[in-house]
Amino acid sequence: MKMLINVPETVVADALRGLAAAHPELTVDVENRVIVRRDAPVAGQVGLVSGGGSGHEPLHGGFVGPGMLSAACPGEVFTSPVPDQMLRAAAAVDSGAGVLFIVKNYTGDVLNFDMAAELAEDEGIRVAKVLVNDDVAVTDSLYTAGRRGTGATLFVEKIAGAAAAEGMPLERVEAFARHVNESSRSFGIALSACSTPAKGSPTFDLPPGELELGIGIHGEPGRERRAMMTSGEIAEAAVEAVVEDLQPRNPVLVLVNGMGATPLLELYGFHAEVHRVLAQRGVPVARVLVGNYVTSLDMAGASLTLCQVDEELLRLYDAPVSTPGLRWGM
Repeated sequence: MKMLINVPETVVADALRGLAAAHPELTVDVENRVIVRRDAPVAGQVGLVSGGGSGHEPLHGGFVGPGMLSAACPGEVFTSPVPDQMLRAAAAVDSGAGVLFIVKNYTGDVLNFDMAAELAEDEGIRVAKVLVNDDVAVTDSLYTAGRRGTGATLFVEKIAGAAAAEGMPLERVEAFARHVNESSRSFGIALSACSTPAKGSPTFDLPPGELELGIGIHGEPGRERRAMMTSGEIAEAAVEAVVEDLQPRNPVLVLVNGMGATPLLELYGFHAEVHRVLAQRGVPVARVLVGNYVTSLDMAGASLTLCQVDEELLRLYDAPVSTPGLRWGM
């Protein structure tokens, strides 16, 4: 596989150096692998810290900035960051109002964020944790006990970030984050495998003419493999999986997310089919995002996330945000 890299060993450090050069509003510690908004800590505001393995960009580093995350900790490709990174991030963003850790449900992330929370509290930093586990495809997988954390991470970080920006206390910011996670469900589809820089070849075998329904963002197996389907057929399968589990009664936020190698032409076409199926099912749509937000390196495919919202959640979602990966209202 041809990749736009120098050597696999420096791919994360090189990306962080590029992020720093492109976004002077961020403080990027390349050596210690911590990305912080330059004005942190913000007086009176809860700090939001998330992180995970690299390869899912713009998640998480691309969501650092006003109205969203205060800091992010990138690990090696598809590898959890370590507690020292998380502790540095918490210390950098704590204004005295406390810090919320937003953690995708993968075993390494959970263990390391738990350890970091203990270390932070030993240093006098109040920490709360929210686990994101929105994937309906499988209950347990290669890297998780319970459901995987995927596209809903964006909604959790955005809405909790808006709550923090309004000066809400740690307990309320945590409650909003939990509410968003509980109100969200996701389902992913792979048309091809991804290739890690270290391996240089596909990480799993997906024969030509087949797709995987319910894939994870690291290439974990899904529910089943089928012969290639049309965009409309895939949309029907994804919407059915999400809606049957979520049973939305309120309008929904829709995220049609590219896995990294699917062009916007196809993603918008897929969204047209998702929109059709949601309308047939009588599910009202409040807001839509289409694009690459929670990716899996060069995997072709997409994921669908729905989050049912009330007026307060929608207000916080619409609040201004200014990050490299998400920006409006500023």
